[in-house]
Amino acid sequence: MNAPSKLILASGSPRRRELLARAQIDFEVMQSGLEEVRAPGESARDYALRMAREKTLAVSDRHPGRTVLGADTVVECNGEILEKPVDAPDATRMLTALSGRTHTVVTAFAIASNGKIIAGEAVASRVTFRPLTPQEIAAYIETREPFDKAGAYGIQGIGGGFISQVDGSRDNVMGLPTDAVIAALRANGIL
Repeated sequence: MNAPSKLILASGSPRRRELLARAQIDFEVMQSGLEEVRAPGESARDYALRMAREKTLAVSDRHPGRTVLGADTVVECNGEILEKPVDAPDATRMLTALSGRTHTVVTAFAIASNGKIIAGEAVASRVTFRPLTPQEIAAYIETREPFDKAGAYGIQGIGGGFISQVDGSRDNVMGLPTDAVIAALRANGIL
């Protein structure tokens, strides 16, 4: 029987799995099962950080003695939080709002052990989209790629072709600020 992995990733995100695997971190996945609900007036940063902490603690409470990493990504454009689109019209609305504009992607992470947060941070990247035509938006929505992503796009997929500039971490836009996570894991003796 294998010993359990050193780290539990409290996320079902394939992008987060890919980023941790690329960083050669040994981990296993256990989703928190928490519903993501924004509190009234909550900023993108506070929302992402609260959700990362809650997801992390939900899994940590079930696995004492294990280290748990959770994260949450929020897209904000002109003061509006763009979550995962609920349908094609919602995705169209979001992509139209992002077209030709700069927006902020906040990914927060939290690390917990024995039901206590030991590290966490919210990292922001600024992303600029080139202007998009209605036909490009419709064709992109047809691919179904936008539907499980905050802001209705993925930097690592077809949606990456809409981006003209990224100020900050591309990994952060993808769903995990890998450099900051590795630094926090090392600072806490986990790596």
